[in-house]
Amino acid sequence: MVEQPKNAVFLFPGQGSQYTGMALDLYEASDAVKKLFSLASGILGRDMQQTLAESGEEELKKTDTAQGAVTLANLAAATFLKERGIQPAITAGHSLGEYAALCTAGVLSVEACFSLVGARGRAMAANRGAGSGMMAVLGLDGGEVEKLILAWREEGLTELYAANFNAKRQTVVSGTHAALSEGERRFKEAGARRVLPLKVSGPFHSPLMRDSGEAFSAFLQEQDFLDPTIPVFSNVTGERIVSGKEACALAVRQITEPVRWTAIEAAIATLTPDALFEAGPGKVLQGLWADTGTLPLCRPAGRAVDFA
Repeated sequence: MVEQPKNAVFLFPGQGSQYTGMALDLYEASDAVKKLFSLASGILGRDMQQTLAESGEEELKKTDTAQGAVTLANLAAATFLKERGIQPAITAGHSLGEYAALCTAGVLSVEACFSLVGARGRAMAANRGAGSGMMAVLGLDGGEVEKLILAWREEGLTELYAANFNAKRQTVVSGTHAALSEGERRFKEAGARRVLPLKVSGPFHSPLMRDSGEAFSAFLQEQDFLDPTIPVFSNVTGERIVSGKEACALAVRQITEPVRWTAIEAAIATLTPDALFEAGPGKVLQGLWADTGTLPLCRPAGRAVDFA
């Protein structure tokens, strides 16, 4: 059994962490997770158990499928943790994962959370940034990546943007396919160790998503955002969200502005957590936390076997 910490952090991964079959073992092991699946299916308008069991990589990569699916897997992991007596004292989510964090922090109801990620997925899938995507730049400092992009913009490479500051030497960039291809060549010449395309279908967290942000903004006004009951951190600022009103305003900006994950990690470290859990599919956030060199290490919590 997992020990029960007093100052636990739940970290929720975002789009790109999905895989076929995720969270189905949690579904089989928990009546509370079964109820969560049923609720999500009704709000998202599809059988989520079937979606997670039968969708292949290409279907799960689609933004309007992935956002609901990953959020369900995240909240299923959080539910499973709570059933085992592990209550979050702090929470944060990477990109899409921020919605599960807001729900866990009491800012959003579960119903509002699924409604929002459904609308967000549809808005982002319909963006006019077709022919675009994201890639990870490894081996260069995030500040250096920003400086290079700004310099290249002066030279005419205008559709390339820093999107996710994930680790000291891992920054994700967004752009058109043409800009990403040219950027890959230039980053390698500048000393990048590797440049990797990501399993996403749009130029997220960049100005290329402006149309999506405007479409999503209207839907946000229909949902209630409450003040957080535990510390929860913003991707946009890297700082604690202090009110529901602020959370709502940041939700619009999050679509077109970078994810400042390294700032969130630094802020969480100051709260001296005694345990961190990646509550969702994959191991991406565990690796990013390990890169900070801050103890304790982040533990997996996306599968039933993680609790054996």
